[in-house]
Parts: sequence; C-alpha cells; structure tokens
Amino acid sequence: MSLLQAILMGLLQGITEFLPVSSSGHLAIFQYIFKVNTDTGMLFEVMLHLGTLVAVCIVFWKDVSKLFIEGIRLLVDVCVNLKTWVVNRFQHGNGVYRRIVTNAYRKFVLLILVTTIPTGIIGVVLNNVVASASSSLLIPGICLVINAIVLLVVGSMEGGKKKVKKSSYKDAAVIGVAQGIAVFPGISRSGSTISACLALGFDRSFAVKYSFIASLPAILGANLLELRHLGDAMNGGDHILYYVIGMIVAGVVGYICIRVMMYVVSHKKFSYFAYYCAAVGLISLVFHFFIIK
Repeated sequence: MSLLQAILMGLLQGITEFLPVSSSGHLAIFQYIFKVNTDTGMLFEVMLHLGTLVAVCIVFWKDVSKLFIEGIRLLVDVCVNLKTWVVNRFQHGNGVYRRIVTNAYRKFVLLILVTTIPTGIIGVVLNNVVASASSSLLIPGICLVINAIVLLVVGSMEGGKKKVKKSSYKDAAVIGVAQGIAVFPGISRSGSTISACLALGFDRSFAVKYSFIASLPAILGANLLELRHLGDAMNGGDHILYYVIGMIVAGVVGYICIRVMMYVVSHKKFSYFAYYCAAVGLISLVFHFFIIK
C-alpha cells in the first residue's frame, strides 16, 4: 500500500460513512468501473472504522460519555434486581427491586440496544446475499436509485418533535431494521436511519444524533467479529504508519461530514445527495447493461 492509497481510502471512508451516499456502493462501483483494488486488508479496514468511530465520539462526546456511564449503572441495577429476584424466589425474601429507567439517558441506552438487535440479525442472515450482491454493478445501481428516492421523499418531511422521552422501543426497532437493510451496497446507513427517524416523527437534530450514535455498536460489532484474524493481519502489515495516517484522515474527514449532515438535515438539503445518488446509480446500471460484459 502506498501513502496516496492510504489517504484516498481514508477520504473515501470518512466521506461515505456519514454522508448518505453509501460507502459499499461506491467501493463496488470503483472496483468494477475503474478497476481499483479496494481490498486493503482487514487491519487497515478496522483502523479506518476506528477513525470514524472516534469522530462520532468527539462530535457527540457529552452524550456518548453519559450513555456509557448510565449504561454501566443500568447494568449494575439489572444485576442487583436479578439477585433480588433469586433471593425473593428461592429464599422467601422480601427485597425491593430497583427502577431501571430513571432518566432520559438510560432510556436512550435501551433504545440504542433495541436498534442494534434487528441490525445484527439482518446482518448475519443476509451476509451471503450481500456478498453476492456486491459481485456486479446491478444491485448497487438499483440500490443507489432507491436510496435517492428515499432521500427525496423523506428529506422534505417536516419531521416531528420526538426526542428520547417520546420515542418508543417500537420506533427503535424500526430504525434497527432500516440500519440492517443498509448492508446492501448502494443503501446508505446514515441516509436510511435518518430517513426512518424523520418518518417516525423525530426532531431533525435528534434524528442525526440518534443515527450516528446508533452506528457505534454496529461498527464495534462488525470489527469485533474480525478480531480473530487480527494477529495474521498484523504479521503481514508492513505499512503501519500509512494505516495510522489513513485512520487519521478518515477521522478528520468524518468529523467534518458529521457537521455537514447536521446542517443538511436541519435545513432540508437532502435533495442534493438524492440527485447525486440517482446519477451514480443510473451510470452504474448503464455500465452493467451496455458497457461491462
């Protein structure tokens, strides 16, 4: 890997991870049309995702830190309640259970957990299907056009006033399904989750926050599944400095793109990305049917 390739991949990761244009769709298109080798190795991919993960944590540091703290406290209370149940059930105790959801951040933790469950299930079930879908330009092209239509329709919605307290666990599950469907190349994760939030009546600013914070477990989970191969990847990685540079580029660009998305959603500017996705999708379909044989 060259330094230029590391920088370019960092740019691509930072831009497409957060803007609603689909990173997987672009990778498939670059690979087939421009004959670009996008397989940069597992270690580098993990580091790129780490860079974008850090970007989310920096932008929403106050919320992420409170979610982490309240998540730990919530887990402690659940364990205490479990112990109380055992004592009450088998030792005829009369213990009092602790209340689990005592503030908005605790409910936010549970909402994110509910969102993560369908995302994980869909990701596992569709793993082989998605691998096949990425083998040509047909599915990425169709999905990019669908992504454009969704952005046009939902992006113009007024949105609602829902924040944590008024959000239901059913809402969280629907967002999780939308995030899971985004495993298909051409469907943007940020676009699908923000669109789902707006369609469910979320406040526009909260929709962006929910979408990006909900991405943290998904990114961590996907990378944890690959850690079993990390030893081999590190033994073969002789460009660790380039990897670090790519990770930093992904993080910096990702930070900027998150800020851009906060402006885009609040000012209803989704249409620009919709037109772009439609154009790229149609170009992909033209290449599939008429150029690439």
